[in-house]
Amino acid sequence: MDLLEDDIVPDHARDVKAEARAFAREHIEPNAQERFQSGEYPHDVLAAGQEANLVGQDIPEEWGGRGLDLPQLLALTEEFYRADAGIALTLQLASFGCEITYEYGSDEQCEEYIRPVAEGDQISGLAVSEPETGSDLAGMQTRAEKDGDEYVLNGEKYWIGNGVEADWVTLYARTGDDETNRYGNHSMFIVPTDADGYEAEHIPEKMAMRASKQAHVELEDCRIPEANLIGTEGAGFWMLAEFFNQGRIVVSGHGLGIAAAAIEETWEFVHDREEFGRTINEFQAVQHGLADALIDFERARALSWRACEKVQNGENPGYWAALAKTSATETAVDVTEQGMQFHGGRSILDERRIARLYRDARIPVIYEGANEIQRNLIYGQAPSS
Repeated sequence: MDLLEDDIVPDHARDVKAEARAFAREHIEPNAQERFQSGEYPHDVLAAGQEANLVGQDIPEEWGGRGLDLPQLLALTEEFYRADAGIALTLQLASFGCEITYEYGSDEQCEEYIRPVAEGDQISGLAVSEPETGSDLAGMQTRAEKDGDEYVLNGEKYWIGNGVEADWVTLYARTGDDETNRYGNHSMFIVPTDADGYEAEHIPEKMAMRASKQAHVELEDCRIPEANLIGTEGAGFWMLAEFFNQGRIVVSGHGLGIAAAAIEETWEFVHDREEFGRTINEFQAVQHGLADALIDFERARALSWRACEKVQNGENPGYWAALAKTSATETAVDVTEQGMQFHGGRSILDERRIARLYRDARIPVIYEGANEIQRNLIYGQAPSS
């Protein structure tokens, strides 16, 4: 069974999809279970991904990347996440936040920070969430105060991918307090992780995606040059809103890859396992459960690819991105749970792939904006009659 067929994928994205599939089979799948259990950062797989030009390659060609567009990124993402969500997240977080700089930053910033990521010499991160708020972008409290030709940063960031490993992070901070313009009080900054006053430590244990590392970042009088402001002061909220529209399409690929893996794994298991003198796929309840999983998966995948085209074309992107992210990630939760049920008692064993998938599926429904927030966006941005 192969649920990630490329007939739904635009022609120009199929070569990248094939590259990603070959890479996933050679480098991600063989390391998945060991890295999940050890929780070790997969430096070797990341290096291989950089060497294969499959990491950070949405970066434009002028800054050293391949200029992959959104359909190409979605095609790649499906394949990586079917192989293993934890390692896949590490590969994608290696350039997290770069889009904000190459879309809104200066040529000097791109040359200094973006090109090394595209060429595999550095990795980046994105620091938005805080200990007391995750989805409320306008409520973030980490502050950047102007002092001469520098900004002074104070505050905390939480759940920051590569907060320890990154060479630099794109950081979202408050630069104003205008109560009449709630969405104009934040800005984006490039913050080198070796700057004085930047301290980060790993969040020690996670139930899922353990090969990816997140951090708690503390900023205490952390000084950065004024030149590290991205774009204009006060535009941070709108930069992130656009960034997340693209990102939520990619996250729908997280859900699709996990869901495809769960269905394929379960399909193979029920056709091999015997109960009451016959393989369990012969029971109608199992057949119906798998049929429902396939219906849910194909519906979510069709929506994700339609939404990808809409966002790529700038057609009500917030609405379509929220639809795709919610549908695909919740499908992953549902089908992995069904897969656990059909695996029976063996499903809870650590070495079972379905157990890893079940854990991993719980994470994408939360990041890039919890799905409750996505429903707010869907309702608020739905096309009017």
